[in-house]
Amino acid sequence: MSKQDTDLGNLDAGDLAKLYASGDASPLEATRAALDRIDRFNDEVNAYVYVDREGAEKAATASARRWGRGEPLSPIDGVPTSLKDLTDCAGMPAREGSLTTSEELCERDAPPVTRLREAGAVLLGKTNTPEFGWKAVTDNRVFGATCNAWDTRLTPGGSSGGAATAAALNMGVLHQGGDSGGSIRIPSAFSGVFGMMPTFGWTPQWPPAKMADLSSIGPICRHPRDAARMLNVIGRYDYRDPYAVRGQPEDWGVDLDCDLHGLKIAFSADLGYATVDSQIADRVADAARNLEALGAKVVEIHPGFESPLDIFRKLWFTASLEVYSQCDDKGKELLDPGLVENARKAEHWAAIDLFRAFAERARLTERLEHFNQEYHLLMTPSVPIEPFEINHQVPPGSDMHDWEEWAQFSYPFNLANQPAASIPCGFTDKGLPVGFQLAGGRFDDVRVLRAANAYMDAHPARFPTIPNPSEFA
Repeated sequence: MSKQDTDLGNLDAGDLAKLYASGDASPLEATRAALDRIDRFNDEVNAYVYVDREGAEKAATASARRWGRGEPLSPIDGVPTSLKDLTDCAGMPAREGSLTTSEELCERDAPPVTRLREAGAVLLGKTNTPEFGWKAVTDNRVFGATCNAWDTRLTPGGSSGGAATAAALNMGVLHQGGDSGGSIRIPSAFSGVFGMMPTFGWTPQWPPAKMADLSSIGPICRHPRDAARMLNVIGRYDYRDPYAVRGQPEDWGVDLDCDLHGLKIAFSADLGYATVDSQIADRVADAARNLEALGAKVVEIHPGFESPLDIFRKLWFTASLEVYSQCDDKGKELLDPGLVENARKAEHWAAIDLFRAFAERARLTERLEHFNQEYHLLMTPSVPIEPFEINHQVPPGSDMHDWEEWAQFSYPFNLANQPAASIPCGFTDKGLPVGFQLAGGRFDDVRVLRAANAYMDAHPARFPTIPNPSEFA
């Protein structure tokens, strides 16, 4: 079975379901293949911070019985799946990358975990994140740094960096991330995988994120088809989330087989204010031409808003202040110094400053929603820079100080509560992944998935076979 096990470690959820249904492979075999990849790779990349081998094999065995009876709970029954370590899962710890938390096992399941269990997904364990997900790289004082699968000297981005590295190496098939300012899309771009932030409120979460009305739970995986399969499970209303809304598509993948004819895509290479690495700009421009060749009408135009950096910082740093203010003196000393620095900046702001930030956010949302009345989707680079060294918040030697300065393409869509995805579109000369972003109007998630799927079907992504492949070392 060794050859089959190796093959199972590279298959997507759809292929696995076909094998389960035919009896040519079992969920237990696929789960053990995923666990084997974790055993082989995790010491090098530190993607997983907790692995529940016994629980995963038990769940896989139960799934195998259901498939044997022809009674799977869902199309992802028996599919190896990971959870971000900000997500509560009964029987697993949730350290959230913080020394202020404990190793105590959670007693409750967050909404995405509830739905995944109901669907029969095999939960492998927890993936790494920065402390409380506060920054767009993945390192913390509890577990250390997660490495980029393409070059282990570099960051995979964050805050869902563990999930993105796991997806790149197929250490599991489906990976749950969360995105409050780019935390799904940034690591997906840096890792060469697909990641999507759904419309806010369509993928419930509880307890709420630290800045709850910016955050969406979403999938990180190798292809939009797997993302749709996962969203069909986690994208369901849950009363526990006070921000949850109804109206999710019955089938998130309903338009995956549609071509791009009739789609009008706005392409903005820099949103009018960002500085983009020339190689990334070239790869994304190539992707725009590829979308046009697939039938879309692509128009180069800026959506017409100024950088919302100050708006985002007012909200984000205030959320850090809330975390900081809840800690006693000892706890404050345990927090990531960068998080503390942000919190202390927010101490000097008045309530009117936050009120004005919310008003400016509303105007940004209005502008983007108006823009989406003429253009179905907005295309940009996902990230304007290449991955940089681990254990740094910004590229060493740059004149930047905070991660938000290089994540200019991400947080506008968190502020507007719109869906956005990162799609791999090639590599730089150093062999590092490049991604482009597609964002849609609120509740246009199916359209985002449709365009991403058409692109990746026509231009399949390439993935690393091992961490730091020799051809790019």
